[in-house]
Amino acid sequence: MAERLAIWGDVYRQYWRINVLTALEYRANFLVWFGFTFIYHATALIALWIILQEFPSMNGWNFPQMAFLYSLWMLAHSINNTLFLTVGDVPEHVREGEFDRVFVRPLNALFQIITTPQQIFPDELILALSLFVLATIWSGVTVDWWFVVFIPLIVMGGALIDFAINLVIATCSFWFVRVDALRWIAFQLEQEFTRYPISIYTKGVRLVLTFLLPFAFMNYFPATFFLDKAEDALHLSPFVGLATPLVGLVCFVLAYWFWIIGLNKYQGVGH
Repeated sequence: MAERLAIWGDVYRQYWRINVLTALEYRANFLVWFGFTFIYHATALIALWIILQEFPSMNGWNFPQMAFLYSLWMLAHSINNTLFLTVGDVPEHVREGEFDRVFVRPLNALFQIITTPQQIFPDELILALSLFVLATIWSGVTVDWWFVVFIPLIVMGGALIDFAINLVIATCSFWFVRVDALRWIAFQLEQEFTRYPISIYTKGVRLVLTFLLPFAFMNYFPATFFLDKAEDALHLSPFVGLATPLVGLVCFVLAYWFWIIGLNKYQGVGH
């Protein structure tokens, strides 16, 4: 077991070495992508600011609190994009008949997918960390031992939620080959609904974002706890925000179980 973990660790180090070298080799592309990432998230925050110029608060949330809400989601989402982005390429590998090669290698299939070299650089993660620090100060969140202990766990739990949903969608390609529509729906739900407190939506949407696609655990529930706000979406205990690590772990276990079922059913696409 120790030898296997050492091999996995060496493979993962080489994977990141290739990613960094590739990013540095194509510097113009990296700068353009970094600029786009900055503009994309800045535009989302500016849109929130404009809305809150017309309305002083959104169901009791002011702009600094909304910025904290957004930054908490962005931090978890950027960790997923940094560590697990290549899971989204599984449907393409299946369509092109390239997925079969994972079965002839002596490493875990999911680990192989995660460590497929790409031009990945943690630029979004750097931006997310910067925004999170600023939003934490601006919103007046108390940085106590609860914050220091639970924020890293919550962020990793949120990243696992993001990863698990993407893994489930990727696994569906073993049966349906093309899952572009499903990916688009999940992407839109996450991008559009997580930037606002879920308490502004109908009860049906709140239930979906809590129990079916639990994006609310990425930022809304933890934010209500650390901002000391009443949870008025489903009227749950504020401490539910600390359950994000557990929710993330459960989501990952279920998604990985579904992935194993998919691997066992996979028969290729006839190439």
